[in-house]
Amino acid sequence: MIGAAAATMLMSAGAMAEDIKPALLYDLGGKFDKSFNEAAHTGAEKFTSDTGIAYRDFEIQNDSQREQALRNFAKRGMSPIVAIGFSQANAVEKVAKEFPDLKFAIVDMVVDLPNVRSIVFKEHEGSYIVGKLAAMASETGKVGFVGGMDIPLIRRFACGYKQGALAANEKVEVFENMTGTTGAAWNDPVKGGELAKSQFDRGADVVYHAAGGTGIGVLQAAADADKLGIGVDSNQNGLHPGKVLTSMLKRVDVAVYQAFEDAKNDNWSSGFSVLGLAEGGVDWALDDNNKELITAGMQKAVETATADIVSGKVVVHDYMSDESCPF
Repeated sequence: MIGAAAATMLMSAGAMAEDIKPALLYDLGGKFDKSFNEAAHTGAEKFTSDTGIAYRDFEIQNDSQREQALRNFAKRGMSPIVAIGFSQANAVEKVAKEFPDLKFAIVDMVVDLPNVRSIVFKEHEGSYIVGKLAAMASETGKVGFVGGMDIPLIRRFACGYKQGALAANEKVEVFENMTGTTGAAWNDPVKGGELAKSQFDRGADVVYHAAGGTGIGVLQAAADADKLGIGVDSNQNGLHPGKVLTSMLKRVDVAVYQAFEDAKNDNWSSGFSVLGLAEGGVDWALDDNNKELITAGMQKAVETATADIVSGKVVVHDYMSDESCPF
């Protein structure tokens, strides 16, 4: 038996569940890429676990499916529909105009429409932090970066990483490679491993990736060479315990969860938000898998750097502001 109040609450929850039909569209690489897309999946799964409200999702296999998938969601009355990745922007803009009464969100790009929420991150700030850790952990004075698709967004990661590394060691050498110029660059772990190995062969002993599924190969190459990798987006420390120095967390999970939650609670807002260290949008991962790699001095240096960035004492250069990197 349940009381009247409890029954009322259950009925209200059921009604609320009928009012929201959330959907999630992943970028190339799929929801189990251990990185960017998987962070989105984690946020959606947590929402369902917390609320009991199911969501629909779709993994595109090529660029032509973006608009089709969004329109299919919209025709089914799904709302909010969250699209993951900057490459979804044109499709979101077109479909959101066709369905002005539905709610849309996009991660990593701004779409200026009254029914679209845009969420972008200060990846350069998080990359600065892990760059500092990389330089402090390096015994050779040489560290590396492997990016996915060669676009300004990924060069933003690279530039912040360089600035952080140089802040820790002004003589550090930073190697940089991009995987490719098409969407396939996000899902090529073999090439990621080859690029990382080439950097290890040149003397690097820590390599950071911002390459989606391609980065799995980077981390594997680091473990095979008895070097250190740095993960991205999701916490990848556990993929090779003791061989992943840390992971730069990009809280796409929080962005997806919040979009679903705000729609559920009738607290939806459009416009755009920018999430950095101050907002908890980016961070670095410390857990049982990497705690032996992070000294007290490294942790203190990162805490100081984080405070300085949040206060404005240290400004991390944003490659996307002028598409240049002075480091």
